[in-house]
Amino acid sequence: HVQMVESGGGSVQAGGSLRLSCRASGYTFGTYQMAWFRQAPGRGREGVAAIDTDGTTTYAGSVKGRFTISQDKAKNTLYLQMDNLKPEDTAMYYCAVRTTYGSSWVLTWQYSYWGQGTQVTVS
Repeated sequence: HVQMVESGGGSVQAGGSLRLSCRASGYTFGTYQMAWFRQAPGRGREGVAAIDTDGTTTYAGSVKGRFTISQDKAKNTLYLQMDNLKPEDTAMYYCAVRTTYGSSWVLTWQYSYWGQGTQVTVS
């Protein structure tokens, strides 16, 4: 079965950086689009960034220019480099595997496999 395990979260001052990792197993890595989502208390799950099978990346406007999504197929690992962090970036961050392709990558129902999340706190 598919498993996704996030790591790299923590507490950081505004302007700082963090690098999140998501180790995947149980499927052929690189055959599906993958994405990072985040959710803060009282808010819905928000799409942050996505990377397609050919390496094409997409970012939410709020993180464009600050975050970078990448993947290492040899290590079955997805990354999210977060620079110039802001307090509004505080959230639980999740990686996910997209198994259904609808109208937009930000629709969470299209992702069948999710990690447990890693907390990012910016003060």
